[in-house]
Amino acid sequence: MAVTIQYLVVRNGIEKMTFTNKKEADAYDRLLDLAEHLDEVLERAPISLNETDREALALFLAENQDLLSGPKKQPAKKAAKPASKAADAELTTDDVADEPADQIHAVA
Repeated sequence: MAVTIQYLVVRNGIEKMTFTNKKEADAYDRLLDLAEHLDEVLERAPISLNETDREALALFLAENQDLLSGPKKQPAKKAAKPASKAADAELTTDDVADEPADQIHAVA
């Protein structure tokens, strides 16, 4: 006889979804919490929606919350690193005179 553990997500006495993984059940429960909160916010909106449409919109927004935060910024590209410390050590005073002031390197 096999034993199967199931996690039920129940809202207002209604079974919404069944999972075999607790992590997935918790994630879905948090999604429903967010949808419920969004439904309350939409209820106060300056437009009127019937209850079914408002709940559907709230669930849609909760499911797509990552899109609501706007476009993701691309990480800035790092500036090119100097070739090596050995190349900096070979820099002489003759080389320094030829370089613009913002490119002069210190010689140790």
